[in-house]
Amino acid sequence: MINIAIDGPAGAGKSTIAKSLAHSLGYIYVDTGALYRAVGLNALRFGYDTKDEKLVTSTLSKIKVELKFINGVQKIYLNNEDVSEDIRTPQASMAASNVSAIASVREYLFDLQQNIADKNNCIMDGRDIGTVVLPNAQVKIFLTASVEERANRRYKELMEKNIEIDYNSVLEEMEQRDFQDSNREIAPLKPADDAIIVDTTNKSLPQVINDIKNIVEERV
Repeated sequence: MINIAIDGPAGAGKSTIAKSLAHSLGYIYVDTGALYRAVGLNALRFGYDTKDEKLVTSTLSKIKVELKFINGVQKIYLNNEDVSEDIRTPQASMAASNVSAIASVREYLFDLQQNIADKNNCIMDGRDIGTVVLPNAQVKIFLTASVEERANRRYKELMEKNIEIDYNSVLEEMEQRDFQDSNREIAPLKPADDAIIVDTTNKSLPQVINDIKNIVEERV
């Protein structure tokens, strides 16, 4: 199977680019961040502090997280409920960052991610795909962009969904998440040694997709 790993910080364009590439290549797209968001959302629904390892771990025996592909679109199910929209709030985003630092959560989702990659040609995006989940991926990309540009993208995305929030709050949350993801003890956000770094600042989506397509064609 051919596996393509795309890592990078929040708002770098991983999901949008990975979806487009997967569609054009006929691969399965796996949004691992959505899996962590589902676990974080589950803990929030219990009313738990998503940084509390003991409490979050206790929810794992009562949780069923699934990726389903419906008419070619990836959906995230939490205990048989479609939560694809619910996991995209700022609260779910920070909860995902918090629970992703917990070893039991990473172990819980690790097998699911590897099982998908073993059985499918896939493009998987996240924070530690090239370094931990798919260390033998044929292509590894690390997408990045300035924090200001990433915050602006996320702000526009939330406004389009009628989620009222100000830009400075989004920027602050983005900076906080960058710090947490890069400095956690378990699987910190960083490029794999053999990853190709692609900076999307001031680049259009078609430009970036074309750049990565060229990289994939060279490597595969």
